[in-house]
Amino acid sequence: MAGEVYLTRAGLNKLQAQLEELKTTERQKIAKAIGEARAQGDISENAEYDAAKEAQAHNEARIAELEAKLANVRIIENENIPSDKVYIGAKVTLKDLDTGEKIEYMLVSGEEADFEENKISVFSPIGKGLLGKKEGEEVAIKVPAGTLRYKILKNERPK
Repeated sequence: MAGEVYLTRAGLNKLQAQLEELKTTERQKIAKAIGEARAQGDISENAEYDAAKEAQAHNEARIAELEAKLANVRIIENENIPSDKVYIGAKVTLKDLDTGEKIEYMLVSGEEADFEENKISVFSPIGKGLLGKKEGEEVAIKVPAGTLRYKILKNERPK
């Protein structure tokens, strides 16, 4: 894992909780499944054993990935990020210039992106289109479905 991983405090807590879940609950469930599959006898042609071993490999890879990310975390609330422009960690309120609808997004790292929580990655088309823009500015952002036109109504920094 190269480079720093920028997360909000909530994002850090979420990744730490995922890691703990994988190390404890998931490892125990997988170990139990492997034990049950072994108890069935010959493991050379045992699909349940193969599936459990594959789940174990996937779980261990995810643990290693999370540990690498957590080793390189920088909490964005502590960064010296200008507040006059939209950057990672910003909570922006937009007005869709075509529909008049108001939309609120928080710009986060790819690791924290969750569209259901209105957290979009700074690497997404909308995130990239908003970066560096100021309150009151109008932006046109090309997305696969066409072009979105927004006015930035509000740009708040995390507290």
